[in-house]
Amino acid sequence: MGKNIPTAVEKLVAPVVESKNMELVDVNYIKEGGRWFLRLFIDKPEGVDLDDCELISQSVEPVLDSNDPISGPYTLEVSSPGLDRPLRKVADYERFQGYAVNISTFAPVNGQRRFKGVLKGVLEDEIKLSVDKSDVYIPLDQVAKAKLAPEFQGLGG
Repeated sequence: MGKNIPTAVEKLVAPVVESKNMELVDVNYIKEGGRWFLRLFIDKPEGVDLDDCELISQSVEPVLDSNDPISGPYTLEVSSPGLDRPLRKVADYERFQGYAVNISTFAPVNGQRRFKGVLKGVLEDEIKLSVDKSDVYIPLDQVAKAKLAPEFQGLGG
């Protein structure tokens, strides 16, 4: 499986996550401090809590053990994608229309590679983004990374 461990794991565990009425947002396989971690990020419309993470962890462990996509020891972690949730699928871009996003591209689009704006939607093979009151169209195949950009309001005082 090698370098495609996240893809292999996603194929194995996505159906399990979906069977629990949740969405598999992302899969990371990363080495930190000499140890390997397999991180599954899950979500549902009302948000996930610790019980959801525990349920998914217990549900995917037997699938991972029986299919063995990772040779060697690793730690499984299941969590929420957080406020800066990654956007990976067309459905993500559709769901989060009207939200602030940060997008970086593989190659410059209109002379730049980093954009922060309001997601206006997906049109066939590109994302429509409102940046500083003008529309920018970014080809989907040029998106290197896209995340929600949480905006925090002051607490007053």
